[in-house]
Amino acid sequence: MFPDRTTMVLILLSIVLSLSLAAGITAAALARWDSSSIPTALARAGVAFGSTLSLGIAFIALVIAAWP
Repeated sequence: MFPDRTTMVLILLSIVLSLSLAAGITAAALARWDSSSIPTALARAGVAFGSTLSLGIAFIALVIAAWP
């Protein structure tokens, strides 16, 4: 039995948000480990978070469009 569309979208959104947060935190940690300043590390974290979230939302839109 397949889940309905709303349940699937909520599950995918939570997965994408979790992955985006992990990417942002990892980017900030790696930037600080590379001796970057805090504003630079936060900027890198923002770029990583935003790009991961954008790609994830695009993937979710593709899944919704292809849903029978």
